[in-house]
Amino acid sequence: MDDLARLAALHGVATTYQPAEDVTVRVPEATVAAVLRQLGVDCDGPEAVRRHLAEAEREASHRLLPPVLVWWAGARPPAELAALPPGTRIRLEGEEAEGDAAAGGVWDRGAGRVPPFGVHRLVAETPEGRTGDATLIVAPERAPAGGGRVHGVLVQLYSLLSERSWGMGDLGDLAALARWAGRAHGAGFVQVNPLHAAVPGAPTDPSPYRPSSRRFPDPVHLRIEDVPEYADCPDQEALGELAGQGAELRREVLEKGALIDRDAVWELKRRALELLYAAPRTPEREADYHRFCAEQGAALDRHAAWCAGRGSGGGADFHRWLVWLTDTQLAAAQRAAREAGMPVGIVHDLAVGVHPHGSDAEGPSLYAKGVSVGAPPDAFNARGQDWGLPPWRPDRLAATGYEPFRALLRGVFRYAGALRIDHVMGLFRLWWIPEGAPPADGTYVSYDGEAMLAILVLEAHRAGAPVIGEDLGTVEPRVREALTRRGVLGTSVLWFERDWAGDGQPLSPGAWRADCLATATTHDLPPTAAKLAGGHVELRDRLGLLTRPVAEERAQDAADTAQWLDVLEGLGLDTKGEEAAVRALYGFLLRTPARMVGVWLPDAVGDRRPQNLPGTWDQYPNWRLPLADSAGRPLTLEALAASPRANALLSAVREGAGARTAPPGARLV
Repeated sequence: MDDLARLAALHGVATTYQPAEDVTVRVPEATVAAVLRQLGVDCDGPEAVRRHLAEAEREASHRLLPPVLVWWAGARPPAELAALPPGTRIRLEGEEAEGDAAAGGVWDRGAGRVPPFGVHRLVAETPEGRTGDATLIVAPERAPAGGGRVHGVLVQLYSLLSERSWGMGDLGDLAALARWAGRAHGAGFVQVNPLHAAVPGAPTDPSPYRPSSRRFPDPVHLRIEDVPEYADCPDQEALGELAGQGAELRREVLEKGALIDRDAVWELKRRALELLYAAPRTPEREADYHRFCAEQGAALDRHAAWCAGRGSGGGADFHRWLVWLTDTQLAAAQRAAREAGMPVGIVHDLAVGVHPHGSDAEGPSLYAKGVSVGAPPDAFNARGQDWGLPPWRPDRLAATGYEPFRALLRGVFRYAGALRIDHVMGLFRLWWIPEGAPPADGTYVSYDGEAMLAILVLEAHRAGAPVIGEDLGTVEPRVREALTRRGVLGTSVLWFERDWAGDGQPLSPGAWRADCLATATTHDLPPTAAKLAGGHVELRDRLGLLTRPVAEERAQDAADTAQWLDVLEGLGLDTKGEEAAVRALYGFLLRTPARMVGVWLPDAVGDRRPQNLPGTWDQYPNWRLPLADSAGRPLTLEALAASPRANALLSAVREGAGARTAPPGARLV
């Protein structure tokens, strides 16, 4: 191994990678050097490389302890602790933890006492006087498992408008959907897209996966009429006028074929919220608000000041107040779900990264600036992918004791019944692409996956919330094994579940893994009706996205669909007609051991349009389409609840899952 490769290895930067078991790709030296520079390592020339290598190896050899240690419940102490010389004095210093050790004190490693769950600062001193310190993460053995099998629905919240929405789905609609799905169809959860704060300004990036901040939610999702100050606001005439304009936005989407316009919605809501902000609050609400601000501390102050500085209305306190309002309505939606009998409730989605010009990235210097995150070339994308998201620097993350990650998780778990982690493999490594380089010329940078996983399991334990990892695509075996061992569920999409190591045929129900959320499709894939009809192939052909002749694409897609239909028919499931075939596919999922089964809500009404078409920007209205029926007519939440097709599918899923039947009079409210 040459000096550059040794230096890269010490910093977790890959110089080769394996896209397949029998294929090894060498990373360009220019990429390795560029990534190392982003980690603060000067490697311009052989002499600089040798100097930094010597310094890094000398520092590693002199450390008494590594920067971070993980101790899992039920396991032996970390090997590095056991290897300390006899007589070494170990002290745990004050940190947030469960139990009386939070105050700190001397810890006797020979007494068999395990420190309480939490994140501690550990300081060791040997009899010879050598000292060292480390962050010690003590975590439960596994994330919460929840109860038995549950079924639920998956929805992009913005797409689900009700007769009360101001042009896009809101948190009042989310609560109403949860009440209906829980009471009428025995659903155990509703999974939504990320509701993180977007970058303010017009036009706003519509993707919920490129937020300004993952730490704080977006007030565009507020139901204005549900803000307690609404009824007593002295500016009722102005509020009524804004509500009328919101209703017009709704009609344009539902009746006139307009796309969802988040910017127009936010302009109206911002003006209404400025009126409500000026209205007097009760002493109890004022106290609740100040308590929230104190709990969220400097991170909320920074985010609010950043938003105010972007000219998005009001001063910093206005934006703190917006975060508080959104937090309260998110919590209310979760309460509504649980009161409707859902054992899980709302499953929130954590995006893999943030917008390069958002409040998170422009805050404390935790992000690498000259690189972005993406994916290497694979069978589905020969050029690789650049997601335009700056990555966390693993060295700085570890130096903080993973506090930013802990705070992020605690924030979302305040109102989540469960949490989905987008691209969960990113806990272990991410594909970094230097600025100006094509995606194929990136490389993997490793994170301390065990530490990240321990933090995730610890915070999920404290919240009592299960965790679902989106692990689609190429996943290192060690990563999937670690996630499974720690109770993090995977994601299994029907069309991808084949015996790839064998004959490539569809997996039988009994061969599926149990520890997963199983579904037929996702927001990045065609709805099931489109897949069955081959409509997604025609769409991609019209947009010039195919990499081979359309006839070949049609033939392969039709053969893939036919194989699955043959499997369904072999199990005695009725596939005659589109609606029956969709029910059969979800019936198949219910025959697997999957612990969670999710119905993509567009499948319930025959919608044929994907919410997002990867590889497109302005060629396709990504993230701006309302829920629609099989003819493309937008549907309200009320129409969904009355839809014979939707009720037939969800009733079949309920019966197949063996869930409770609906009580009399189950309604939206």
